[in-house]
Amino acid sequence: MDGIDLSVSFPPARSPYPVLRRHRDRHGRKQMSTRLLPTLPAWQTRREQFDQLVKNTVARIAQTYPEISSIEYGVEEVPPSTPAPWEEHDISLARLFPRDRIRGLNDRIVLYRQPILHRCDPEELPDFLALLLAERISHVLKLDPEDLLF
Repeated sequence: MDGIDLSVSFPPARSPYPVLRRHRDRHGRKQMSTRLLPTLPAWQTRREQFDQLVKNTVARIAQTYPEISSIEYGVEEVPPSTPAPWEEHDISLARLFPRDRIRGLNDRIVLYRQPILHRCDPEELPDFLALLLAERISHVLKLDPEDLLF
C-alpha cells in the first residue's frame, strides 16, 4: 500500500492493581511522629490520665464501701483564688461540698489537679490520691480515714 500507514496504536494495557504514587507534601516535609490509635495509652492526655486514676481510686474504695457511690466527684485544674471560709490552708488540694437538701445536691468532692501534681512525684500519685480521697470521704461517712485505706 502506497504511503498509507495502517499501524494502529493502542493505549498501554492497564494493570488490574492500582498504581501507588509517592506524593510529597507541598514543602517536602513528612509526618514527624507516628500515628497512635485512640485505644493506646499514649493517646490520653495528662488530664485524662489523672481523671482515670481518680476513677480507679474511687472504684477501689467503693468496692469496700458502696455507700460512697452517692458522692459526686470532680476534677478541676486549679482551685478558685479565694478559699472557702472553713478552709484553714492557703492552697487546697481538694474540697468537700456538703450535701444541700434544699437544692437537692449530693455531697461533692472536687480535686484540684495542678496543686496535687506539684505536691508529689508521679510514682507516689496513686497512694497520695487514695489518702486524699479517704480523708475527704471520711468526713462524709463519719469514719476514720485509716478505715477507708487498705
